[in-house]
Amino acid sequence: MINSRSIMDLHPKVQVMVNAMIESCIKAGFDILITSTYRDAESQNALYAQGRTKKGSIVTNAKAGESFHNYRLAFDIVPLRNGKPVWGTKGTDGKLWKDIANIGKACGLEWAGDWKTFIEFPHFQYTQGLTLKDLQNGKTIK
Repeated sequence: MINSRSIMDLHPKVQVMVNAMIESCIKAGFDILITSTYRDAESQNALYAQGRTKKGSIVTNAKAGESFHNYRLAFDIVPLRNGKPVWGTKGTDGKLWKDIANIGKACGLEWAGDWKTFIEFPHFQYTQGLTLKDLQNGKTIK
């Protein structure tokens, strides 16, 4: 089961974007931690089971093959404040997330905090306009 945190496990084009985001965050005074990059099918299905058939809260609506993590195009982060993860999304915590999200978006990434359903602050991705169906049919970004 693979649930990587390594930037090297992402598509090379996404690696460049993540590294640009990290550098820009550092310059802006923000510290972030990559918490997940590539996930294999087994790991994705284990996350999907959480809150359904296993203990815990639901953290994803995606089964194996239905997440951009499975195609090496997505990653999750958490901001750090004084070395501690900031999971809250309200007040000053929410502003921190949005400031970091704006940096990610300026680097060409899509932020799941902007989604209308299943809003996910930690999630960033780059799909070059490809859909999950495209990826499932063997297409990939260039």
